[in-house]
Amino acid sequence: MLFKDDIRDYQILFLSLFLVLGISTRDWTLKPELIGVAIATSLSTQWLLSLATKTEQINLRSPLITSLGLSLLLRTDHWMTMGFAAVSAITSKFVFKVGDKHFFNPANFGIISVLALTNDAWVSPGQWGEDWWYGLLFAGTGGMILQRVGRWDTTAAFLSTYAALQAICNLRLGWTWDVYWHQLMNGSLLLFALFMVTDPRSIPNAQIGRIVWAVCIAILTFILKNYLFVSTAVFWALFTLAPFTMLLDLLWSAPRFSWSFSSRQSPDS
Repeated sequence: MLFKDDIRDYQILFLSLFLVLGISTRDWTLKPELIGVAIATSLSTQWLLSLATKTEQINLRSPLITSLGLSLLLRTDHWMTMGFAAVSAITSKFVFKVGDKHFFNPANFGIISVLALTNDAWVSPGQWGEDWWYGLLFAGTGGMILQRVGRWDTTAAFLSTYAALQAICNLRLGWTWDVYWHQLMNGSLLLFALFMVTDPRSIPNAQIGRIVWAVCIAILTFILKNYLFVSTAVFWALFTLAPFTMLLDLLWSAPRFSWSFSSRQSPDS
């Protein structure tokens, strides 16, 4: 049943709302046909690979969420590039896995794939601007989902670590606090922290593992952004450290998250 048994229904609703708001209020260059390509390619790839690997239950919620994430964050001028991102994203779930767990966030893998392998893709970290009401909207909707899935610890660890490092850097360089808030009040950063780095199916299972992992991603993001001047630092940091979720699961064992029982699971599940 929609909005009752699976929290992903809310994710789909909220991400769709963000997409509509982004196109209507931020004057994005994303073409509607590319959104259609992302959705159609993600769903068809999931369906075909599920049949090929004899997956008993084919659930299209996850690939739909992946396609919406790609539409929100990735920019390209050609439909083949968007299609390649979607195929790469969904395929990563079937290829890069240990047991029944994939360790790359699909949307993040798709974004990195086209950034690294094509010349027709980019991510604009500042595309959401710094309007305060976007931050409230993201925090409110993302917070509801995180409360249900019990992954507030990951977002809190990432944002607090990154904010602390930026504050130290700000003080050391003598910058005004306007610069500091400019770095933090970024819609794309909040989307990443609330909806991507918290993907419960690909991040570490145990709470202590998630906190350690999120702190490491924040540190690597800070280094890439402030010392190597990589504008897409958060995405590269997540991609680089994703395989370490398997090591953290070995160090701290816990049951893997299941969407079917998300409303009944504890935060340490």
